[in-house]
Amino acid sequence: MNQSEMMAKMRDGNGFIAALDQSGGSTPKALAGYGVEESAWSNEEEMFDLIHQMRSRIITSPSFGSGKVIGAILFERTMDGEVDGKPTPQALIDQGIVPFIKIDKGLEEEADGVQLMKDNPSLDALLTKAKGLGVFGTKERSVINLANEGGIARAVAQQFEVARQVLGHGMVPIIEPEVSIKSPERDAADRILLREILKQLDTIPEGQQVMLKLTIPAEANLFEPLVRHPKVLRVVALSGGFSREEACRQLAKNPGMIASFSRALLSDLRAQQSDEEFDRTLGTAIDEIYEASVEKVGA
Repeated sequence: MNQSEMMAKMRDGNGFIAALDQSGGSTPKALAGYGVEESAWSNEEEMFDLIHQMRSRIITSPSFGSGKVIGAILFERTMDGEVDGKPTPQALIDQGIVPFIKIDKGLEEEADGVQLMKDNPSLDALLTKAKGLGVFGTKERSVINLANEGGIARAVAQQFEVARQVLGHGMVPIIEPEVSIKSPERDAADRILLREILKQLDTIPEGQQVMLKLTIPAEANLFEPLVRHPKVLRVVALSGGFSREEACRQLAKNPGMIASFSRALLSDLRAQQSDEEFDRTLGTAIDEIYEASVEKVGA
């Protein structure tokens, strides 16, 4: 796939985006969920080798290349590694899967109900490297805990500032201002977020597009104006801590939104499973998430 083919797949493809981008802080938890305890490694390098083995097993599993996964978000070290003797982005592209890279460096402490992204002075170098490896786009995450108008406005403005930097490298940014599903003000936060995103979309140059990765809204189809906005290539949903069953149930009520799940995709996979059992378990999750992404129901 070349850039225009990847753009077309993101715009029109039936399927969803797999989030395989757990970073340093969340890696031990991801490995524990996979059945690998902390005693299995003695340093960070061994830990990252283990998580790369897990991701390689996922990417090379027959069900992953079935056509239902149209994109995958990678952690930088996964991008830098190899799968089946190929650079990871190329291994994905060869399966018709569009590669993305997580670019944020984690979150600041909460202020005004939000957690902004930490400064990332080396971002241009990372973008240049990723582009050279054939990576199509990026993903950056901040978190919204309360319906604080000033805080949400700052979080969205920061997201779009980074997005414009990504666009300058000829890549497509996935903007992820996650509203916590535990927020006592989730619905109000959703509405403020929608308003601020619509404002910031006006700052995107004509002829360019971004993607949005959002918490499934408390009110079904609230984000429909974003789904049909000319400067939005695709709106994808995070699972946010919901079980796969609940995340799929809620996603199916939101036409135009497709999944970009991590925990809800990987939660039943275990290192101890045989290859056949692993593929069957992954295939079940992929089928359920695919259906919720493409087969919509009334709210």
